[in-house]
Formats: sequence, structure tokens, C-alpha cells
Amino acid sequence: MDARTDRADDHADHNDHGLHIDAAPINKEHAEPLYASRKKIYPKLVTGKFRNAKWVIMAVTLGIYYLTPWIRWDRGPAAPDQAVLVDFPGRRFYFFFIEIWPQEVYFITGLLILAAVALFLVTSIAGRVWCGYTCPQTVWTDLFIYIERLIEGDRNKRMRLDQAPWSVSKVAKKSAKHSIWLIIALATGGAWVFYFDNAPDLARDLMAFEAQPIVYLSIGLFTFTTYLLGGIAREQVCTYMCPWPRIQGAMFDENTFAVAYKDDRGEPRGAHKKGDSWEGRGDCIDCNQCVAVCPMGIDIRDGLQLECIQCALCIDACDSIMDRVGRPRGLIGYDSLQNQQARISGTGDQTKVVRPRTIIYAVVLALVSVIMLGALLLRAETEVNVIADRNPLFVRLSNGDLRNGYTVKILNKGDRLANFAVSAEGLEGATLSRGRSRDASSLTLVVPADSLEDAKYFVQLPHETFRRLTEDSNTITFNMVITNMETQQRVIEQVSFKGPIK
Repeated sequence: MDARTDRADDHADHNDHGLHIDAAPINKEHAEPLYASRKKIYPKLVTGKFRNAKWVIMAVTLGIYYLTPWIRWDRGPAAPDQAVLVDFPGRRFYFFFIEIWPQEVYFITGLLILAAVALFLVTSIAGRVWCGYTCPQTVWTDLFIYIERLIEGDRNKRMRLDQAPWSVSKVAKKSAKHSIWLIIALATGGAWVFYFDNAPDLARDLMAFEAQPIVYLSIGLFTFTTYLLGGIAREQVCTYMCPWPRIQGAMFDENTFAVAYKDDRGEPRGAHKKGDSWEGRGDCIDCNQCVAVCPMGIDIRDGLQLECIQCALCIDACDSIMDRVGRPRGLIGYDSLQNQQARISGTGDQTKVVRPRTIIYAVVLALVSVIMLGALLLRAETEVNVIADRNPLFVRLSNGDLRNGYTVKILNKGDRLANFAVSAEGLEGATLSRGRSRDASSLTLVVPADSLEDAKYFVQLPHETFRRLTEDSNTITFNMVITNMETQQRVIEQVSFKGPIK
């Protein structure tokens, strides 16, 4: 935690005792060190619309995370029925009605691009709302602080407990808090592994201690990181470990809404007693409640800061104080530099949500969405790959005929077994066989639902025909045609037949 945060916490702590401290000038003899030890932050409980929104979002996001692996989705007898599943052994990713194969990794890439551009758009409009409401670090930290507050009490009680000597009561409270934290962390790690295997079966294996060692190792790793990051490190993750606070500055401009203190209304600040006049002073009574509720331990009145996650709890705290002193709400609120300058200059110019930056992000978002949707709707249930033998390129048979070998791979993405007829077209005088058989029925390749099958096929051509069809090369191009016998859909692969050079 940097020195500015330390000073903000000091303001909040001393204000609880009715004192006001002026900043002392810094001299070389008392210069602050380059590194300051972390000063623990004790966020105070606050009520209001933003705090209520965070409770709802926390419940919804945690519910989605913990319950999603248990949702069932019927895909037929040949496929798993877990709605969301990363199936490494089967090399599939299932998301409800969507099934992504390894060669369709571009769908994952598209989703990541969509998420990034959407985040850019939201950030350019409303600042770091992702960090303040839906980031996993924020959600789990909120949950851990709730448990801490439930057991140890609100801000002042937690501060007194930490400063008190060790006693039976203190040990009991600390043990209970950390035990519940570990249970939450364990549930978090346990829920994560359920995304990679059938949840009911894996749960039974875990309870019977029959799961693979890697499963227990993964649960242990996620338990440790959740406990460490959500319970111990907390705000340090956002300040020092996460790169997003440094990246998001590129999306901010003078029209970006962010949680801000309106100093044109609040200054000059100072203590206020009931009955005193508000003439010649600002609305801020220097109560430091905005600092006391901040989970990052900063003073929003210092302006836009790297540490601020835009959780808006300071808005709730300030609004409650404004209600008590009879002043209008909104001394701290979502504001932009454009609005601030307009109020100072009296021009009346307002923040523009629709501007070149947001238009570009919105257009890119819409374009990628359309491309992704089109690719998903137009994806074929059958994928074919024909690979010609490379060693040898051709074989001369005892009767003088030339023969080329081909491996035909057919991927059936459908939910039922399919029969595929394989034929060669556009090569005069050629015969097609599968292995040694030339029976037409043997050319059919049966592919089970949601499976990949391959077979070896041979194309044979008389040498005289090959010499007649080729002039200055040793290659003839023709089509290998794969037809779904149930739907009559055809897939045509252009391949080459090779022979000796003239």
C-alpha cells in the first residue's frame, strides 16, 4: 500500500476521535521510504443502492459459478449430458447446444475478442465497472469480508480485536473466520474441477477418494490461491498484481464516467455543526466516511487513482451523510471531466456517450458478433480431409497400371450415425477401391455420431491413359466426392493423381 493510502487511513482513524490532521511538509530528513509495509484495511459496512447492487451481483455470479457444472443438457446417447464441460480426453468443449472441436478453436478466439472489445466499450463509457462489480477477485473478496464482518464485527470492532492481546475469544473468532474462509476456498476449487469431468461421477469419486491425483492437486491449488488472494492479499492483488488498472487508462477520456468527488461543490471542506450556515463553504464536512468504507483504503477526494476499482461504495456513504446534514445527494457520484469543466465554465456541455471511441468499439463488437454468429449457423456437420500418400507418391502395378493411395478422414459432428459413400470423379478410366476390394458397398465409410473415422482408399489408372491425359507434368487433378447417404449432402475435395515424369 502506498503512502497516499496510509495517509487516507490515518485521516479516517483520527476522525473517529473527532480530530483533524493537516498534512505536514515533507523534508529530506523525514522522507517517506520507497517501500512501505502494507497497512491493513478495515472496510466499514455501508448501505445504499450500490451496495445492494453488489450483493445481488455477488449472489448471481457465485450461483452461476457453483451451480453451472450440475446443469444437464441432453445431446443424445453418444455425448455427455453436462451443459458446460471441457472434455480433454474427448477433445471437446461443450456449452449447452454448442460443441467446439479442437479444429474450431477460432470460436474460442472469437469469444475472447468479443469479451475484450465489450470490456473496452464498457470501460470507455463507465470506467472500471468490471473491477468494481464482477471481477472474481472483487466478488470473492466481498464474500470473505462479509464472513469477517459477520464473525468479528464491523470496522471499529475488527480494529480493536486486532489490537487486543491474544485471548480465548480472539483465538476462537480468528479460527472460525479462517476455517470458513478455507471451506469457501475448498468449495471454489472443488467447483472448478467439475467443469472438466462429469460432475456427479467426479463428486462420488472425490468422496470415495478414488479420483485421479491431479484432481486433488488442482483442488488444493485453487483452494490455496482463493484463500490467499481473497482473504489475505485482497486489495494488493488489484494494486500490484493485476495489469488492468494500468491498461484501462488507454480507454479513458474526458467523457468517461467514473466515480468522482465533485470538488467544485465540496470545497472548501470542513467540520459542520447543526445550525451553522453553509455560506462560503462546500458541502463536504470532512467526515472521512468515504475513506472508511473503501475496500482499497483510498480517499476518493484525491481524484482518479490507480487503486480505485470504482465499486461506488463511497457514493452510498457520502449520500447517507448528505441526507443527515440536509444537503443534496451526489457530492460523490459518477461524473466525467467534461461535466466538471462544464460546471466550472458554465457552458452547459454534457458528456457524450456516443463519440468516435465508443462508435469504433461498438462497430467492432457488432462485426465480430455477426461473424461469430454466421460461422456458428453455417458450420457443417461433416468435415472431410483427404490426404494423399507421400511415400511412395505412386506405385506401378505388375500390369503397368499406376496406383495412388489416399487416407480419407470424415468427422461426423451430428448426433446420429451416418454412412458416407466415397467416389472419384473427373478422372477418366480410373477405378476406386478400399484396400483390395473394389465392391461398391465396401467404399462406404460408416462414422458413428460425434466421431472421427478414417480409411485407406486407392485410385488405379492405366498407364496409357495417364500418358494421354498428361502433357508437360506428372500430375492430374480430380475430385474425391464424399456423400452423406442419408441427407445426400456432398463434400468435394480436390486431389492430385501422380505418376512418372515423361
